[in-house]
Amino acid sequence: MSQVETVRGPVDVQSLGATLMHEHIVNVTHEVAHDYPHLSWPEGRDAVVRSAVRQLQAVKESGIDTVVDATAFGHGRDVALVKRVNEQVDINIVVSTGYYTYGEAPFFVHLRPPAGRDVLVDMFVHDIREGVAETGVKAGLIKCATDRPGMTPVIERVLRACARAHRETGVPISTHTVAGDRNGLDQQRIFTEEGVDLTRVIIGHSGDSTDIEYLKRLMDAGSVIGADRFGLYGEGFPDMQQRVATVARLCELGYADRIVLSHDYTIHTDWYDLAAPPIEMPAVWVQTHISGDVLPALREHGVTDEQIDMMLVGNPARVLGARGGY
Repeated sequence: MSQVETVRGPVDVQSLGATLMHEHIVNVTHEVAHDYPHLSWPEGRDAVVRSAVRQLQAVKESGIDTVVDATAFGHGRDVALVKRVNEQVDINIVVSTGYYTYGEAPFFVHLRPPAGRDVLVDMFVHDIREGVAETGVKAGLIKCATDRPGMTPVIERVLRACARAHRETGVPISTHTVAGDRNGLDQQRIFTEEGVDLTRVIIGHSGDSTDIEYLKRLMDAGSVIGADRFGLYGEGFPDMQQRVATVARLCELGYADRIVLSHDYTIHTDWYDLAAPPIEMPAVWVQTHISGDVLPALREHGVTDEQIDMMLVGNPARVLGARGGY
């Protein structure tokens, strides 16, 4: 039976249960956290651990068995803290490797151009085979991003490095996109050029679009799409009813086997002042929103329990369990 790496070690893929495929536990700016810890952890790391334990216990009690923490290098991951959290809450947590940037690279990367084997590939493979940051926790997902700047040379380099690490290890890829720019198609083009099996790629944040033809095009090419921002409403994003109606329509068209669900919610971040967030944070944007509100709404729109089980259990298990390089 195929196994998936989690914070607590490898688990059989069939035991993952209901899975949220795109969440975040902490996003911190590491140079700030190192030099000005009072700014990244204003109430201390222990307080963040307690908060994360409390929130993930609620997630578990809502019927979710596994959370994929899609926080990569460059995104502010702290796997040591996540490990502390997981010691206190009985839930599977899958952590990520990869590199999160919208168009820039630090000097460490920039001054190591990919002549021959890219250092990024070595970094990603190390996280997968040896573990992240001396924690011993092995990554079970590869993460990358394409945002408003589009397919810059840096982004193309990152995507190709993710593709090569994926082909070497078999660990699946999950992405960040701006759905309105349809840049999931750009990602698929690069991955295809690198020989990636697109059935092992999740095009993230696709649920920010109500463009059925665009979403079908991504899935017809083989990829799974992430309806993974439930709770992020307003500020130009679809509201709950629009997101639900889009997923329901795709299920009606026979695409339930190529959709995963999540929130893209972060439990703790230092990216902005928590007392004055840059956008209004909807009260429902928490990691229990799908269990409590979205699933009943999907059923009201005609989505069957079998289709819900496919999106929450079957599809995550299939993608995460597709092991082996090629």
